[in-house]
Amino acid sequence: MTLRIHPCAGLAAGVVALSISMTAVAVQAMEPQAALEAALARQPATEPAKNIILFIGDGMGVSTVTATRILAGQRAGVDGASYDLAFDTMPYGGLVRTYSVDGLVTDSANGASAITTGYRTINGGIGVDGAARRGVCDTARNVPTLAQRAKRELGKAVGVVSTAALTDATPAAFYAHAPTRSWQSDVDMPPAARQAGCVDIAAQLVLADDDLRPDIALGGGASFFRTEAEGGRRKDGQDLAALWSARPNAAVVTDRDGMNAALTAGRDMLGLFAEVNMPHEVDRPTATPQIPTLEEMTRAAIARLATEPQGYVLLVEAAHIDKAHHAGLLNASLTEGIELSKAVAAARELTDPADTLIIVTADHSHGLTINGGERGDDVLGLIKGPTGAPRLAGDGKPLPILLYATGPGGPEAGEGRPALEGVDVTAIDHVRQAGVLIGSAAHTGEDVPAYADGPGAYLVTGSMDQPYLFQVMRHALRLPAEAP
Repeated sequence: MTLRIHPCAGLAAGVVALSISMTAVAVQAMEPQAALEAALARQPATEPAKNIILFIGDGMGVSTVTATRILAGQRAGVDGASYDLAFDTMPYGGLVRTYSVDGLVTDSANGASAITTGYRTINGGIGVDGAARRGVCDTARNVPTLAQRAKRELGKAVGVVSTAALTDATPAAFYAHAPTRSWQSDVDMPPAARQAGCVDIAAQLVLADDDLRPDIALGGGASFFRTEAEGGRRKDGQDLAALWSARPNAAVVTDRDGMNAALTAGRDMLGLFAEVNMPHEVDRPTATPQIPTLEEMTRAAIARLATEPQGYVLLVEAAHIDKAHHAGLLNASLTEGIELSKAVAAARELTDPADTLIIVTADHSHGLTINGGERGDDVLGLIKGPTGAPRLAGDGKPLPILLYATGPGGPEAGEGRPALEGVDVTAIDHVRQAGVLIGSAAHTGEDVPAYADGPGAYLVTGSMDQPYLFQVMRHALRLPAEAP
């Protein structure tokens, strides 16, 4: 029995605009009557899309969106509950069901692959169908991604942007195929897999045929592309960064200035801004002044890809929403969600909804809960009583507005929650309390949101299965139901 699951068959002057306003713009939600009138006047855009931009907030479940929205509004000096993130104002949306072939709760590899290929697979699988076996090289299980089909069949350009390593699960799902997400470099693969014809993820990015390889890739992961002699991980002698640079009109960049210079020259870019993952945004002021933000990378990618006459498809991942959640670093995670909103705002500013479909969604959720609080309370803080003092829970201890179900902030065996006396729970390095102690907070299996605007966006509605989003994008591009 097969488990292959397919639910539905040189830059012009002025293009480069990378100056970023660091001041948040206060955006309040539309009044209900005005929202109704806008919905009544809305006409579905049914024409084909020239461009597609897919944003994935890794680990961005509904509760994370809500908490991010409140925090963004509060940081802008307005009411958080009625604030709008950049994607809140998109005209279409719904809920997306997340699970894998082998689990009720998905990881990023299957979650992203379901969206980018239309095939649900095993947890850990990237660009493979549901019959793949973890760690077993079988290239017959490979399925083409939306980006690969768009480039090969339609001549569109391809871009990948992430704050994680470019070889991490979500960005890899746009261009690579592996039964195990950990095969990021040659040293991560067993000899049997290499002998059977499988290639590591970094090599797939750089060494793919011209009609499959991304035109621009910006993120972290330098160590997976360089040899041990150059300070990297590779033992096969292939300096993939040098091989990328050796191509005509191509450049490897390692900081903001290099990215902007390559952009001005109209070059294909491989941006390697960190050895593995890029730093969290909360560390930017002192640690990483020359590393571009997610918004800046998004602007650069769109500026470069917009020069392509046949259009483009672009994946942008806000990876650290998830990575900070895993560590219980709530402030850092929600700050990354705000950065995603800035990147989406930039994309909407730089594109035309008449020809560009933008979808914002998540690969999976996290166990963040919102437990109470007054409208004016700091969402990162404690629930307060009538006198302004912290309200006490049944164990006699203060209760944070936001808690995790699981994570490193859980109580040790036989112990209760810490009382939080003298603890700044809003601090960047504060590990948020969790109900159950585990070293890394677990993903959760509830539905995640999706938001859309542009050609075909009206199809993003209701309760959707995750591979359905691939079908929406495929239809918007007018690709055939199956690859030729």
